[in-house]
Amino acid sequence: MIASPDRTPLPREFFDRPVLEVAPDLLGRLLVRATPDGPITLRLTEVEAYDGQNDPGSHAYRGRTARNEVMFGAPGHVYVYFTYGMWFCMNLVCGPQGRASAVLLRAGEIVEGAELARTRRLAARNDKELAKGPARLATALDVDRSLNGTDACAKGATPLRILHGAPVGSAHVRTGPRTGVSGEGAVHPWRYWVADDPTVSPYRAHVPRRRRS
Repeated sequence: MIASPDRTPLPREFFDRPVLEVAPDLLGRLLVRATPDGPITLRLTEVEAYDGQNDPGSHAYRGRTARNEVMFGAPGHVYVYFTYGMWFCMNLVCGPQGRASAVLLRAGEIVEGAELARTRRLAARNDKELAKGPARLATALDVDRSLNGTDACAKGATPLRILHGAPVGSAHVRTGPRTGVSGEGAVHPWRYWVADDPTVSPYRAHVPRRRRS
C-alpha cells in the first residue's frame, strides 16, 4: 500500500538554506492554493534555481529593484513576476534574508482541485498539461502579482502553502541547463525534474530575438 503524502506544512527553516539544496528538495512537495471556490493542490515535478547576485540568469543579479524586492526578504515568501506582457510565474524565496535567491516553480501535477484548474486552463488537452510549464502552473492555480510577497510559511490561513508531501529520492531526480537562459547563466545545470514524469515541461534553449529591419 502506498502511504498518503505528509500534509505537514514545511517550516521556514526548510527554505533558509542555499538555493541549490532547496530546489531539488522541493520535488514531490505539495503546493496548496486556497481560492474562494476551493483548494487546488499541486505536486511539484520541475523547478529551477536562481542564485541571486551570483547568477547572471537571476532577476536579482544587478541588485534590488521594485520588481524583485521580495527576493531580498525572508525565506519562504512568494515572488511573482509578469513576463512577455501576458504571463505570471511563481517563485519561492530561499536562503538567508538579503541573499535574493529563489526557486522558479516550473511544472507539477494537479492532485486535488483539477476541476477548478481546468476552468482556468481551457487550452489544456488533458490534465497532465494543466501545469506543464511555469506560466501554465501560475494560470492553473490562479496566481498573479496580487500574491507577490505572500508568506507561504505563515501561521493560520494563507492563500499559498507548501506541504511536506512525498519528497523524491535522488535516484529519481534529473538535472540540466535552465530553460531559456542566455549568456553565462546558461551553463548552470540548475533545472531539476522528476525523471520520466509526464507533467515535466520540454527543455528549450534560449533563442535570441531578431530585430525587425
